[in-house]
Amino acid sequence: MKLASFVSEYSYSGMRVVSGFAFASHGVQKVFGGFGADQPAELMSLLGFAGIVELVGGTLISLGLYTTFSAFLASGQMAVAYFMAHQPQGFLPIVNGGELAVLYCFLFLYIASRGSGAVSLDRLLRGLR
Repeated sequence: MKLASFVSEYSYSGMRVVSGFAFASHGVQKVFGGFGADQPAELMSLLGFAGIVELVGGTLISLGLYTTFSAFLASGQMAVAYFMAHQPQGFLPIVNGGELAVLYCFLFLYIASRGSGAVSLDRLLRGLR
């Protein structure tokens, strides 16, 4: 394996782990009220459901387990979040505060299209079968 592809493969896995963890942290805020949130969201609300998707999806993405499905679902959630919460306040993300939602949306769409990468539970489980 060439050095460039080795570095690319492992840096991709690192990016997946970090972005999944950061996304799951948003879920912890909503579900448990942690990381500076005043209180948890009502679980049977739209915000509570979003928190569950963020917590479970972000954890799965970070672990590299069911990565394609989890990242695709997370990408869709971020698209919905952008158009429901940010876009009505202005067209451009820099104006409406939706930069993070747009970034997560396209990052997770990329992860969904590329898969889990070299360091993942998906790859480990595939090797055991």
